Amino acid sequence: MMLTRLIVLLSGLVFSMLGFAQNNSGIDIKIKALKNQVNSTEDIWVKITLHNRSGETQKILKWYLPDAEGNIEDDIFSINRDGEAVMYLGRHYKRPAATDADYLELPDNKKITYTAELSSVYDFSTAGQYQIEFSAHNFALVTKNQNRGNAPDFSASLKSQNQTYILLTQARKGKPCNPRKEDCGGNGGGEDVSFTGSCSNSEQNAVLSALAAAKLMANDSVSYLNGSTGSRYTTWFGEYASSRWSKVGSNFDAIKDALDNKPKTFDCSCNQNYFAYVYPSQPYTVYLCRVFWQVPTTGTDSKAGTIIHEISHFNVVAGTDDIVYGQSGAKALAESNPSDAIKNADSHEYFAENTPSLD
Repeated sequence: MMLTRLIVLLSGLVFSMLGFAQNNSGIDIKIKALKNQVNSTEDIWVKITLHNRSGETQKILKWYLPDAEGNIEDDIFSINRDGEAVMYLGRHYKRPAATDADYLELPDNKKITYTAELSSVYDFSTAGQYQIEFSAHNFALVTKNQNRGNAPDFSASLKSQNQTYILLTQARKGKPCNPRKEDCGGNGGGEDVSFTGSCSNSEQNAVLSALAAAKLMANDSVSYLNGSTGSRYTTWFGEYASSRWSKVGSNFDAIKDALDNKPKTFDCSCNQNYFAYVYPSQPYTVYLCRVFWQVPTTGTDSKAGTIIHEISHFNVVAGTDDIVYGQSGAKALAESNPSDAIKNADSHEYFAENTPSLD
């Protein structure tokens, strides 16, 4: 199978722990629709089979695989309807850096099969022919060579060798809100903050303090980006190019506007060992998870920074993705691929947090 080759440029000790290398995973992936024709009342399911042909055991991040019930936690499919890209409506998380427990071990020449339900997390509201492929991306998506006494190799992309096709014969009722064309917040403007998910008084106070700090960070970021570039920008977004500088500036303008002027809802019901998550097409609700309550209000990977990270995910704000997590990963991404760095949520968070302080 032909996989996208990613060249990561190493600088000093950056990513010495990760040991990224130019590398193909050796994992063959095939996808198949469980039904090739569905009506408006049926769920849309696909089967994905991963076959390790690399000659050694591989480890795959579980975040980018369906769970036992067919649920997915991230945008891991590329879907087109009659040639037009289909919007992902599911969650975007801020996660801690991956540990061994976050990987699935797949021995050499072994297969594993998953089924995934797609119609709950992608926009299948319009009748037509849908082309679907598995397409997952993360800098530490697949790792091997763990037992050779060397730094492990990583692959950043996994794609299926084939596409599968589904004909949706009827438009679905209850078309999802399209945030590129309408206000999906439903509440207009304003500075209101509301809480759901049984937030305690202390949790509400912690969120309000973090929100105030996030507004200061956003204001500072906008002021910086109205000036001249320096190491703060290049560390997190790479070498200067006017188009990328302009894009980052517009992203932070939108983040600042959302923090200052939009009605935000914070939900405290998440029990997962993550920082937080959002549905990018459903502004401006942020779901706060366990790690959020364990970190300080400001500083690296802080409560305030997490709010900026999550706000940036909304399609009506900056539409960022989670290409890599952690400061080391974000720095390496800025050096190797600035075009991806300006799309990465953690890169925006670390620029805003600015710890340690850079000029």
